[in-house]
Amino acid sequence: MKDIEIILDNKPGALALLGETLGSNQISLEGGGVFGNEQYAIAHFLVEDAGKAREVLSAVGIQVVKVHDVIIQKLRQDVPGQLGMFCRRLADAGVNILIQYSDHSNQLIIVADNYLKAKQVSDAWMKEWW
Repeated sequence: MKDIEIILDNKPGALALLGETLGSNQISLEGGGVFGNEQYAIAHFLVEDAGKAREVLSAVGIQVVKVHDVIIQKLRQDVPGQLGMFCRRLADAGVNILIQYSDHSNQLIIVADNYLKAKQVSDAWMKEWW
C-alpha cells in the first residue's frame, strides 16, 4: 500500500471526479481524507497501485504531488492511550509524523520523515503488543 498526496481544486465536484475516476479504473481507496485550504484542498489516500492511480488521475487533470511509503500499524483498541504511546515511541526515535489517518480496517496509517526508522519502531511495537 502507498499513500498518494493529491492537490484538488477546492470546489464542488473535485472529490467526485477523483472518486469516479479511480472507481471506473478499478482502484479502491483503502483509507484517507481531504483537508481544505482556501483555493485548494490536499488529499491523502491509501491505494494498492499508486502508479496506476497517478496515471488515471493525471489523465483527468488531477495532480498527484507525491507517492509515500506508509507504516500501517494496528493499535489495541482495548488499551486506552495506544496512539499516544506509539507516537511517543516514534518521537523518541527521532521520527517526525508527516501525515496520519486511519484505513478502513481501523489501522493507523503514518507517513514519516524517516520510513526505515519508523518501520523499525513499528516492527518492535508489533512484537511487544501482539
